[in-house]
Amino acid sequence: MTLAKDPPRPPGPFRPGFWRSPIRGPWLTAVLGLVLLFGITVLFVTGLLSYAAYNPWLGAVNDKTPDKGILGFYLFAWPTDPYWLYRLTQGVHVTLGVVLVPVVLAKLWSVIPKLFEWPPARSPAHAVERLSLLLLVGGVIFEFTTGILNIQLHYVIPGSFYPLHFYGAWVFIAAFVVHVALRSARMWRALRSRRLAEVLRTDTAHTVPEPPDDSGLVAAAPRAATMSRRGALALTGAGSLTLLVVTAGQSIGGPWRRTALLAPHDRDPADGPNGFQVNKTAAAVGVTAEDIGPAWRLNVHGPASTFTFARDQLLAMPQWAAALPIACVEGWSTDDQHWSGPRLADLAALAGLPDAGSVLVESVQRGGSFSRVLLAGNQIRDPRSLLALHVNGADLSPDHGYPARIIVPANPGVNNTKWVGNLTFRT
Repeated sequence: MTLAKDPPRPPGPFRPGFWRSPIRGPWLTAVLGLVLLFGITVLFVTGLLSYAAYNPWLGAVNDKTPDKGILGFYLFAWPTDPYWLYRLTQGVHVTLGVVLVPVVLAKLWSVIPKLFEWPPARSPAHAVERLSLLLLVGGVIFEFTTGILNIQLHYVIPGSFYPLHFYGAWVFIAAFVVHVALRSARMWRALRSRRLAEVLRTDTAHTVPEPPDDSGLVAAAPRAATMSRRGALALTGAGSLTLLVVTAGQSIGGPWRRTALLAPHDRDPADGPNGFQVNKTAAAVGVTAEDIGPAWRLNVHGPASTFTFARDQLLAMPQWAAALPIACVEGWSTDDQHWSGPRLADLAALAGLPDAGSVLVESVQRGGSFSRVLLAGNQIRDPRSLLALHVNGADLSPDHGYPARIIVPANPGVNNTKWVGNLTFRT
């Protein structure tokens, strides 16, 4: 007679009783999930707006994620009013993304037993749920990691940040929507299971596990509490508040800029009229003194003719002024700077297209993702859209685009092309 053998017990974190924290449970997970439900929704919407701002069409010039098809359904001509629009939307996107990091980590900690369920799939429906969970966790880690690396201009992941972050966002949000649909009813039940005020009054000595249920989050053999639930929420909130303080100043500006310790550093080239933040210097992108020296010329192309201007000739044209910030995709922005130069609309009229539908802007920079940028007709026609020759009453510095750069209200800084060499107006 052969005795039946018990099935092998799963190892390590798959073993029942491995996870023993007494504060894990549906309520804590639901509270963190509610914060992320609103926070990630705002992140996704502002991220889409960011993409619309620097890529108004599916054209090959601005489009860094070709063949995305239906994923570009929301793209539209990015407005120029209010002039601080991109500064606001991208500032919210980047700052909120950084602030939510402690909440994401706390949520992952609260649900980690679910990542080690055994068996991994009990039914086809359970397998679909597990797959969505894998995409959700992998997606959130990927999106937050690539976003934070981009803020610091630290590109260690192979490939271009833009398509990776764009496609990753759609994969993540699809898994997020599925997860919310599957778990929303359970989340609301968990939130109603206890009052927040009661939790905030409960110290560590009186903290007990939640009642056992089928969520898989409540420890089967909990140890004594070393932290209360209010302590866990306070720790998470303090982490988010600290990150807010050391990040938000780069977008708010003014005296708060000094508190932005996590903002990219060493981008203030000098004191004086040109002493404001710059993303990439002329030397960093290979623009030489010869490229922007006395031999530099601006070529303005129209449908029937091309005009060539030296800088002195551009200075002899009517000069217009605009007070506009530089707002970068990495989340930082300058205070308003005072720019002056010919209007893009006047140059379009000179080229024979007063109602130009677009302008291809080309820099003397050799290569680079944004050495060629396409601006839309509404951007050309805004009277504050300039081919800037001066800033704050002085010549542009080489790092800020001398001899001429584009400045357009509400335009991402990366599209305000520096060291302009060609303007091609199109219908």
